[in-house]
Amino acid sequence: MSGAVLVAVDEDAGVLRDVERELRERYSHHYRVVCMQSSHEARARLEELAEANEAVALVLSGQWLSGMTGSELLDHARRLHPHAKRGLVIAWGEWGDRAMGEAIFDSIARGHIDNYVLRPSTSPDELFHQAISSLLLEWTEATRTSPYTIYVVGESWSGRAYELRRILGRCAIPHSFCLADSSEGRARIAEAGEGVKLPIVVFPDGRVLTDPTDAEIAMASGSPVNPERMEFDLVIVGAGPAGLSAAMYGASEGFSTLVVDEGGLGGQATSSSLIRNYLGFPRGISGRRLAQQAYDQAWVFGAKFAFMQRAINLQGAHDGLLVTLSNGVHVRSRAVLLATGASYQRLGVPTLEALSGAGVFYGGPTSEAPAMSGRDVYVLGGGNSAGQAALYLARYARRVTLVVRAESLDAGMSHYLAREAEATPRLRVRLGTEIVGGGGDGWLEHLVLRDRMTGSEETIGADGLFILIGARPHTEWLPPEVDRDARGFVLTGTDLRDENSRPIDRSPLLLETSMPGVFAAGDVRAGSVKRVASAVGEGSVAIQLLHRLFAANALHPRGRPQEPVAAIGR
Repeated sequence: MSGAVLVAVDEDAGVLRDVERELRERYSHHYRVVCMQSSHEARARLEELAEANEAVALVLSGQWLSGMTGSELLDHARRLHPHAKRGLVIAWGEWGDRAMGEAIFDSIARGHIDNYVLRPSTSPDELFHQAISSLLLEWTEATRTSPYTIYVVGESWSGRAYELRRILGRCAIPHSFCLADSSEGRARIAEAGEGVKLPIVVFPDGRVLTDPTDAEIAMASGSPVNPERMEFDLVIVGAGPAGLSAAMYGASEGFSTLVVDEGGLGGQATSSSLIRNYLGFPRGISGRRLAQQAYDQAWVFGAKFAFMQRAINLQGAHDGLLVTLSNGVHVRSRAVLLATGASYQRLGVPTLEALSGAGVFYGGPTSEAPAMSGRDVYVLGGGNSAGQAALYLARYARRVTLVVRAESLDAGMSHYLAREAEATPRLRVRLGTEIVGGGGDGWLEHLVLRDRMTGSEETIGADGLFILIGARPHTEWLPPEVDRDARGFVLTGTDLRDENSRPIDRSPLLLETSMPGVFAAGDVRAGSVKRVASAVGEGSVAIQLLHRLFAANALHPRGRPQEPVAAIGR
């Protein structure tokens, strides 16, 4: 069966034989396997495949080749086939060799390879296949060919079609978009039935929703919308890394737990195409995948979820706390964890705000990147999320420009990420620069850049702009009893200004707010480290503090009761 190509290159005939054996026996039914000993032959073949517009899913290479190193060959493959996954094949224990170790570290840091792959041993080598299958899964998701992709068809990139794509992205669901007048769009409309109201959403099981509501999208994709009962030990507001971490640990330790989120999974982490510095994932993990796995883990332990619901009020009750949801339901809880995170600040340029969804996007490019193929794209921001977005877009766009207000990438970006950005082809960095204008006729066509030092302005052509700047905490709904700093971030523990105003006679716990029994974790908390791992850590710490709170009040976790409790105030 003709399909995408798997390429393997190694001058060691024995290594190449083992790799070819494993690839052909496991993958030849769906992929074409091409194996070569010569680096020059491999380079020529990769160029031929690129000219023929044939998909290359995976390139594997040994390091020590004649005429070039494997890292150099894989970097060349990246330029020709930006979506192809690239692995350096090494022998077991070879990472201990100094030259090989440095080659691996340098190649990963510069983005030349995705990771190393151990040479297969006895057949079948399931460790080898685990690495290969993971790389191929990442390739299918990057190319929007994974088996459970949801398709959105709309009349334009903006409007409701854009909102639906945002919802699917926030729910960490793989999806693809096509215009109604494209060949793919016409085919999907024909399958749905002529005369359907646009936009339509086509699900993997064949169901078609016409101009669905956010709640209908969530329910159709298997996400719960309404809580199953109305009394819990812990209500977590926000399903980002901190909230999901607390949900998993809380449910696993016997606390009846509900997670409420107006969007979906993962918070801002879902905009990260690849997180490389998260403990336990040496090959990196996308924010969407991390959120999906965290949700699955929390759900297995019994945590409950209510998506597409906003918490609109929080107040004390005689036996705990009362959280009001946007559908009018009241949920009673013994404790509440605020994990609402923060969103990117608006740029505030009217002509660009008018093009939101039509070339101007807030947040990461995971769902919009394929539409940027062959275009000139700009990313505004100097943090890790902006760096990850720029690197991801470089796989698609003709050229990506990262616009940073600071004078150095190191001011807000992890060192490994700054190094990779500086070494990535088709990605350039403009420091000390801000965006002050731009516009277009129905789609972004140009931007106005200003040099912050000289004040000079420049108008440049642009096909896309992704904005990832600043942070605005989601705390406007909280009551005045919850103290916040001047920017709206929640104060906790020793940062609280006036302990004498607390309604109970004890000091606040480490992550506890000025409202007893209400905790805060992750980006929403004042002074927190704005990193995924830090948010996850704070979520787990919150559960240990919950144990202390329960012990001080002689309470015991309810666990998971068999019968639902009647709704309050409904």
